[in-house]
Amino acid sequence: MQLHLTRPDAVIFDMDGLLLDSERVALRLFAEAAHSLDLKWDEAVGLKMVGLNSRDSDGIVLEAFGADYPVAALRERFGELYETTIVAGDIPVKPFARDLLMHLEALRIPCAVATSTRRTRAEAKLHHAHLIQHFKALACGDEVLRGKPHPEIYELAASRLGIEPSRCLALEDSNAGVRSAVSANMQVVMVPDVLKPDAGIRMLGVPAVSSLKDVLVAIG
Repeated sequence: MQLHLTRPDAVIFDMDGLLLDSERVALRLFAEAAHSLDLKWDEAVGLKMVGLNSRDSDGIVLEAFGADYPVAALRERFGELYETTIVAGDIPVKPFARDLLMHLEALRIPCAVATSTRRTRAEAKLHHAHLIQHFKALACGDEVLRGKPHPEIYELAASRLGIEPSRCLALEDSNAGVRSAVSANMQVVMVPDVLKPDAGIRMLGVPAVSSLKDVLVAIG
C-alpha cells in the first residue's frame, strides 16, 4: 500500500530505532550488563522499555524483578558499555535516514528530534552518527516532566521549531512514541523496528511502513 502524506511544515524524528539502529544494540548491552553483574534478565523486559525514558524504564525493571533489584547498578554498567559503543561509532544509521534528511533540507523543511534519551547522550549519538547537523532543534527525555506516551516531548520539539504541532509530521518506531505524537495532534507515520504496532495503534489508523524510503517517496 502506497503511503500518502500531506506535505508538512516540519518533520520531527524519534531517534532510537528510527534514525539509529540502536534498540537492538541497547537490548544486547542490557543483557550483557546484567550478566556481568550476575543479575536476572529477560529480553521481554527490555522490549517493554523501548521508547520510554530511563525513569520509566527503571520502573519496568523493578516491576519485573522486584523492588530490591539493583537497577541503579544495572543502569550504570549499561551506561559504561553503551557510551563505549557510541564513541566507537558502532551504532548504525537506519536505511534511507540520510537520504530523507538531505531531501528535507533540499525542500527547506526543518527537522527536529524528539527522543526519550537524555540530551548529552542524544547529542553524542547524533554527533558520532554524523546526523546532528540536519536538525534545527532537539527535545530530550531529561527536558520534560512526562515521557512518551505523553505528548509533552513532541509539543516541546514543535515549539522549538516555532511550528504548530498539527503542521508537523512525526516519524516513530515505538508504540509509546506513536501515542505521544498522536496525542500532540501531529500527522504520524510508524516505521516499526523491534516492536510491531499493537492493537491500539492499529485502531488509531496510523500508517506503518517498512522503511524510511516509503516516507521519502511519499513526501516527493
